[in-house]
Amino acid sequence: MATTASDTGKTLDVSHKRVVLASSLGTVFEWYDFYLYGSLAILIGKHFFSGLNETSQFIFALLAFAAGFAVRPFGAIVFGRIGDLIGRKYTFLITIIIMGVSTFLVGVLPGYDSIGMIAPVILIALRMLQGLALGGEYGGAATYVAEHAPQGKRGLYTSFIQITATFGLFLSLLVILGTRLGLGDARFDSWGWRIPFLISSLLVVVSVYIRMQLQESPVFQQMKAEGKTSKAPLTEAFGQWKNLKLVILALLGATAGQAVVWYTGQFYAMYFLTQSLKIDSTTAILLTACALALGTPCFVLFGWLSDKIGRKTIVLAGCLLAAMTYFPIFKGLTHFGNPAIEQAALSAPVTVIADPAACNFQFDPVGKTKFTSSCDVAKSFLAKKGIPYANQAAAVGSVAQVKIGAAIIDSFEGATLDSPAFAAQGKAFGAKTGAALTAAGYPEKADPARSNYPMLILLLTILVLYVTMVYGPIAAWLVEMFPTRIRYTSMSLPYHIGNGWFGGFVPTIGFMLVAWKGDIYYGLWYPIIVAVAGFFIGLFFLRETKDVDIRG
Repeated sequence: MATTASDTGKTLDVSHKRVVLASSLGTVFEWYDFYLYGSLAILIGKHFFSGLNETSQFIFALLAFAAGFAVRPFGAIVFGRIGDLIGRKYTFLITIIIMGVSTFLVGVLPGYDSIGMIAPVILIALRMLQGLALGGEYGGAATYVAEHAPQGKRGLYTSFIQITATFGLFLSLLVILGTRLGLGDARFDSWGWRIPFLISSLLVVVSVYIRMQLQESPVFQQMKAEGKTSKAPLTEAFGQWKNLKLVILALLGATAGQAVVWYTGQFYAMYFLTQSLKIDSTTAILLTACALALGTPCFVLFGWLSDKIGRKTIVLAGCLLAAMTYFPIFKGLTHFGNPAIEQAALSAPVTVIADPAACNFQFDPVGKTKFTSSCDVAKSFLAKKGIPYANQAAAVGSVAQVKIGAAIIDSFEGATLDSPAFAAQGKAFGAKTGAALTAAGYPEKADPARSNYPMLILLLTILVLYVTMVYGPIAAWLVEMFPTRIRYTSMSLPYHIGNGWFGGFVPTIGFMLVAWKGDIYYGLWYPIIVAVAGFFIGLFFLRETKDVDIRG
């Protein structure tokens, strides 16, 4: 029998360390490609969904972002099957080529103003290709590294794969920031945002070269030599209840909770700074980048620690801590990021007093619906200004009112605030409401002189620490749950449903909930509920795996 790193139990030699480095670098570049879109979602909304109103632009841009996550499980099925049939190396070589080409094409795609509705259609198609590629990437890289690692060190070595997602996000933020500073805001917003996407073509060349140097996983080679590879990975993974049950539990008890903590800590938090707190995008990127730089080494720390005390303990503890502290942390971001909002909300709270039946959920993907009720007009005005508000029921058929402290302003029926036929009464409503908000202390933008940046970095770093707790050990935990012959397929699907569907939709669902309720913290209920559910399912139904032999 061939000797593998897992057989020896000793430290990996230089060639195996090269495996970890090469796999990690390639995955960093792939995550860079994927997260560029998320980092530029606001700008992309303006260029590709300019036919919609501002609120729908942002939410629909987030939906296009989420489209990449939605198809990740299908990529996991397709490429997971290929990886279990022909090998790990060539499968994730294909995925990085698909990812790089798709990202480059986003960079040259004309916008809505040039080619109309075909622009967002092509954009979403490219996002879906990216999602398919990433669906096949992660499981291959994690399985490949784990199958090279010695017994007792899989948590440590796979943590370097886990760190790649944050490094990819970090790299995308740095490239965006450097491009923005070099070109200036006006040129960057106009066309310079495309440059980070075009840079992807260079990274793809480097990544393909790196991966061409790798050899196949020794565990897979041994299994193939012994004739033990699966002939039907999909049937074995999902057609037999024993393994399918484990796939479902891995999703609900491990990856779903891990995913919402990941995306809340690294994406939702950044959007919260810019959309809810009105902190300028460059400052938000710098703050997020500082937090990532401080927290990222803990991926390796918690991966190493999981080899000592277990994967399950650390991942579930991260889910529980996040769920328990999200509300105070995000309220702290408001307190230290834009205290004027907090103070105004306390001294002059805003309330929309309206007939609940007249209040619609104002999300219009195709820009055809006109929200003209007095309640819709009032809420649309407040949402565009990022003003938190409460809701109070009024008599049936009554005209909505906006109460700002003691001031009460009547809304109106029949014309939206951004309508070409903007009525005189609408102008009067906007002027009165705007003046009352200003008088009450609600700011148009965050005042940098009043922002406490060290405290913001501290709070953002705590959010990143939760990310490292749940994400650092997850690859080793998933790899160890499933047998070698169907490992790529089995672990990829729950990971990508968890991260693609539960996690990837955190920003979209969160801000839709905020737009619905008016409470800037209401969107946190989604990740909190998922994280708590994952904690209890994982606690009672999943086993600890750190000491299992993965050669079976």
